[in-house]
Amino acid sequence: MPPRLYYDAKNPGLVTVDRPFYRRLGETSRRTLVETIVVPIRTGRAWPVRKGQLCRIVAIEGPQVCDFNAWNFHNPRERFWAARSRQFEGAHVTTGKRLWSCLPYLRPILTFTKDTLPTAATPSGGRCHDLLGSRCDPYLYKLQNGTEFNLTCHNNLARAVAPYHLTEFDVHDVLNIFQITGLDPDNEIYFTEPSPARKGDFLEFFAEIDLLCAISNCPGGDLSVPGRGPGRGDTLPTCKPLGIEVYDVDRVLLEGWRSPEPVQLSASVYDEGARQ
Repeated sequence: MPPRLYYDAKNPGLVTVDRPFYRRLGETSRRTLVETIVVPIRTGRAWPVRKGQLCRIVAIEGPQVCDFNAWNFHNPRERFWAARSRQFEGAHVTTGKRLWSCLPYLRPILTFTKDTLPTAATPSGGRCHDLLGSRCDPYLYKLQNGTEFNLTCHNNLARAVAPYHLTEFDVHDVLNIFQITGLDPDNEIYFTEPSPARKGDFLEFFAEIDLLCAISNCPGGDLSVPGRGPGRGDTLPTCKPLGIEVYDVDRVLLEGWRSPEPVQLSASVYDEGARQ
């Protein structure tokens, strides 16, 4: 008997996706570039993306991985939920996949419209753009070898969102963009491989709600050099800048689309518990 899928795309119930709509958005030239950002090596950046806009993360000089976070711009308690997104969409994302928000909201906050990276598995079973791993952080280095080191993706994300009055408590599990990862088949331990991104490659998404997005341009560069943290030097040829592009879309293309609403329960879980 085959295993039962947590979410079966062939029998989605109420969770449906208008795939032709997103395909048209990914292929359209009826868009206007409204913002371009360059994120230098080993730094982070946060930026807003309004609902109905398209946004690209671009490998502007070649392979480089980054860690991605996203929040509801107006309510940062609602943020991208890696675990539920992984259960719905799979361990790795690409065109047509979505990121979902945390409880008690549970709605798609963005949908990927175009991905120029390979989607086939590597010989080791790795794939690109993963929801499996978390971000590197200074607490890990302190725990492992007693080293104080703050040039990490966690720090970069925290510094990036500080101008928006958020802190490291708001930084959450990430989408690792341009990064090849998988689980070792014997031990089910997370592994990484060098990024396959080429100059000009990108991952693009459509904002379903008003978003605050942030990336850390990973201090590990393209992950082709083993090891992380201190001792790698401050400037490495394996570290490259990343680009961000935000586009307005011809409003005619959005006719009939509505920003998804959070799930609404008839009573809160706390009310239900109190009545039992």
